[in-house]
Amino acid sequence: MATHPKYPLVFTPLDLGFTRLKNRILMGSMHTGLEDIEGGFERMAAFFAERAKGGVGMIITGGIAPNHEAGGGGKLSTPEEAAQHRIVTEAVHAADPDVKIVMQILHAGPLAGTPACVAPSAIRSRIGRHVPNELDADGIEKQLADFANCAAQAKAAGYDGVEIIGSAGYLLSTFLVEKTNTRTDEWGGSFENRMRFPVEVIRRCRAAVGDNFIIVFRIPAMDMLEGGMSGDEVIQLAKAVEAAGATIISTHFTWHEAQVPTIATMVPRAAFAEVTGRIRRHVSVPMITSNRINMPDVAEAVLAAGHADLVSMARPMLADADLVKKAWEGREDEINTCIACNQACLDHTFTGKLTSCLVNPRACNETLMPVVPATRPRDLAVVGAGPAGLAFAVEAAQRGHKVTIYDAASEIGGQFNLAKRVPGKEEFHETLRYFNRMIAKLGIRLLLNTRADADMLAAAGHDEVIVATGIRPRVPDLPGIDHPKAVAYIDAILGRKPIGRRVAIMGAGGIGFDVATLITHAGPSAAVDIPTFCREWGVDFVNHPRGGVTGVEMHIEKADREVVILQRSEGSPGRSLGRTTGWTHRLSLLRRGVKLLGGVTYLKIDDEGLHCQVNGEPRLFEVDTVIICAGQLPERDLYDALVARWVKAHVIGGAFEAAELDAKRAIAQATELALAC
Repeated sequence: MATHPKYPLVFTPLDLGFTRLKNRILMGSMHTGLEDIEGGFERMAAFFAERAKGGVGMIITGGIAPNHEAGGGGKLSTPEEAAQHRIVTEAVHAADPDVKIVMQILHAGPLAGTPACVAPSAIRSRIGRHVPNELDADGIEKQLADFANCAAQAKAAGYDGVEIIGSAGYLLSTFLVEKTNTRTDEWGGSFENRMRFPVEVIRRCRAAVGDNFIIVFRIPAMDMLEGGMSGDEVIQLAKAVEAAGATIISTHFTWHEAQVPTIATMVPRAAFAEVTGRIRRHVSVPMITSNRINMPDVAEAVLAAGHADLVSMARPMLADADLVKKAWEGREDEINTCIACNQACLDHTFTGKLTSCLVNPRACNETLMPVVPATRPRDLAVVGAGPAGLAFAVEAAQRGHKVTIYDAASEIGGQFNLAKRVPGKEEFHETLRYFNRMIAKLGIRLLLNTRADADMLAAAGHDEVIVATGIRPRVPDLPGIDHPKAVAYIDAILGRKPIGRRVAIMGAGGIGFDVATLITHAGPSAAVDIPTFCREWGVDFVNHPRGGVTGVEMHIEKADREVVILQRSEGSPGRSLGRTTGWTHRLSLLRRGVKLLGGVTYLKIDDEGLHCQVNGEPRLFEVDTVIICAGQLPERDLYDALVARWVKAHVIGGAFEAAELDAKRAIAQATELALAC
């Protein structure tokens, strides 16, 4: 590619000597679950080929185990398994011969979900299912041989390289840290001994594949774990990794058991790139940085600052397969940006479901959800410009249907217009920017400030009506629910009613936590300010103490409010939140002094406050404000009226089911309907 006027560094090729990468953006590794299912290789081939066509320079697959004890369903150790992988490599190279595809070798070590799991010492991870088997001398030799064999099989399968992951609490990283490596032989003790195993893995793999093959080593640049590696040890390891034969070093941040968010939407963009840059000054091989880099201008800025030679975008490639192509063509406003919600990607991965994407449910489902032109273009009306209505409208219009959107509000977005106001959810603005742009580009007729009723729609003569009218907040049947102290969550978020200093929140779902975050927040949002993020989560990028977190005093600037979140069910509130992000919201609010109580029965609201029973005992919460977050009901009166008039109609999103606000389900349902019309 020629020099790009706006992204000159992103689109500068990288010469690796024996080969070159056509640009500086790679698709980072994500375990999709397709590796583990029957027919998964064909689906993986379509998934990766679509990203290759979208302009990325290099793709790194999800983790593949080198042997049984490494865990995971996807394994590569035999020629027969290599033949399956060739389905993927051939599809990628057919899509674009210049795109490199690299297979990640993942040995989960103590995190492998099998009793056969192994580690340097028999120390169970805080999040592991089993106490690992301590490796003896023969066991270590077997693991080294299996890594080398896996790399050789990957080369035979047509991959351009392998990535060896040495971070995250997986096998290699447990050798590096004293708390998980208590050995006294040549594989433990001093740091030189503790790094011996990962360095030897690289040497063995290089010997197995020869010189003209990419080996990426993913280094634990900052463990985010007390007792982790020091900054000096990371640099020492990087130098040894280079000397052992790594072509590229990729930086990774955090162990899975660490309590610092690194990829959630509350993390600032490119927050960790500076750490990569510090290591880069000490090695001569190219370096990759990652985490929360989701737009091309962010990637260009990281490269311009000298923090890295390559930028990894993993989940952004789920959200938009054509991200790089759109950047090259000057269509950045058409990028469907990753909002780092984790709901359909990592939450799925860690609960055994197939990975996809909230804003792009076609991700990993390309063969099941093909986009083909409509055989009979129709005139379709969409009522409601929330996530479901917008997703349907764009997909249907792209297939050739004529689409009109009606919405009573003055702007598109529905519930996303509430979410974007919550500190830590600023990325939701990007999704609305994307939909606004696509509405204009596709010529979708948008009628805002228009409340469509059944008579209007019947008279308009549309072929079909898609009802995406969303939800209405559920109002509990509670004495005093109309008391001035009672405030609906929508009014609280939009600032339409004053909120007192002492607050009780009825409801501990996602909305309750969002409201608590909003009303206890003060100062800059940590999601858009790296120094604030560091203060709130105790990260020290400057001094890099062990793990990056030890010795840093955590400080959260907070509003002068006393807040309690209540839920009717027993147990700790917030259990229904996302698997990989819920803990961050709970911990953040606890640090703000918010109290969480379960087992609550609501009795009444009056001048004294909120009267309840807590685990059967009477209790009065003497509060100034009671914010009602008591669930939602589907707003489907319009649908019922249309059906009564024999108008062909469909109902999607919250209007279909409103048990809990679920944009992931709403967008997926809308997309499936649009592709079927």
